[in-house]
Amino acid sequence: MAGLEAKGIWGPFALLGVDLALRPGEWLALLGPNGSGKSTLLRVMAGLLRPKAGEVFLEGRTLRAYGSYRRGQLLAYLPQSGPYPEGLLVEEVVRLGRLPHLGLWGRETREDREAVAWALEVTGTLSFRHRPLGTLSGGERQRVLLARALAARPRYLLLDEPTTFLDLEHQGEVVALLQGLARLGVGVLSVLHDPNQAALAHRVAVLKGGRLLAEGGPGEVLSEAFLKSLYGPRVRVAHLEGRPHVYLDG
Repeated sequence: MAGLEAKGIWGPFALLGVDLALRPGEWLALLGPNGSGKSTLLRVMAGLLRPKAGEVFLEGRTLRAYGSYRRGQLLAYLPQSGPYPEGLLVEEVVRLGRLPHLGLWGRETREDREAVAWALEVTGTLSFRHRPLGTLSGGERQRVLLARALAARPRYLLLDEPTTFLDLEHQGEVVALLQGLARLGVGVLSVLHDPNQAALAHRVAVLKGGRLLAEGGPGEVLSEAFLKSLYGPRVRVAHLEGRPHVYLDG
């Protein structure tokens, strides 16, 4: 299976000839300073923005060759922020993730109901499924939107800063969930700001100024010398249990 591939992406905005591939069954973390083009690249790979040059391929076909429903079955995208259906109950919001799978008459099947229940369970949102979205905290809302993306049962999941607004406990739960999804065969691409979360991924890619500077395993990419060039001279890297741990000196 070819996976999800961005080839020679130039534009929009900052992107300058980016090549990046996401394989099934892996978690790929995307790091980089603010304004480096991470969110833009994610939106291009989700089919929401058209590049000026280059192409995105999904399982060997151009992304443009897919109809919106089929693409929605294979590929789910969770943005940083966006319009929220405040008046809907949590379970209704999560059920929206099943829209690409519904038939002509939009009738739910047992599979649809099971997918919604699973998404609520794994994101820890089942206990407040009957609450309106507008009554939730920022962290609770973020988990609901993640559940909506997961309800589609996609083969590829694109997440723009999925741990935003979450406390440390729920950040850890989301990271564990991404690892678990990869073990189930889902290809996960997540924009992150925390290199210590990225250190838990299978691969790490780094953008700066619209260019892909590095790509590889966490131990290879998250070196002290390289991270100093990105984030400044105070960066230090220790190795704990075989993985890099990034911190600031002083």
